[in-house]
Amino acid sequence: MKKFQLCSESASGDAIPTVTTDTFELLVLNGDGPIAVEFMSYSCEHCRAMETILERVAAMVKSKEKVFKVNIVTDRELGDHYGIQATPTLIMFLNGKKVGLVEGPRPTVSSILTAVTQPFRSMR
Repeated sequence: MKKFQLCSESASGDAIPTVTTDTFELLVLNGDGPIAVEFMSYSCEHCRAMETILERVAAMVKSKEKVFKVNIVTDRELGDHYGIQATPTLIMFLNGKKVGLVEGPRPTVSSILTAVTQPFRSMR
């Protein structure tokens, strides 16, 4: 049986868990409920600016939605598969299907909260 490792706050120092090529299907595509995934890179200035704001939003929605991130430098395969052209890009998934996409959202709590929750409002 293959073990799946989820990088979490304790392992990586980040509040938002990182999913990898090995864990994406299990945690995102087969995950329960609404899921938002930030496709990012640690070398991206906009991603770093959005990091603490996304962490605040993740804490606000944690009872309704899960938030993960994918580092497209180390998991280029996932970035290519989802056609990521710019970072940060948020993709929202529900029942394994992509239901929303926002490229380079403005790093404010309001804009990120809207980006993460809007695609799910009509589906609940």
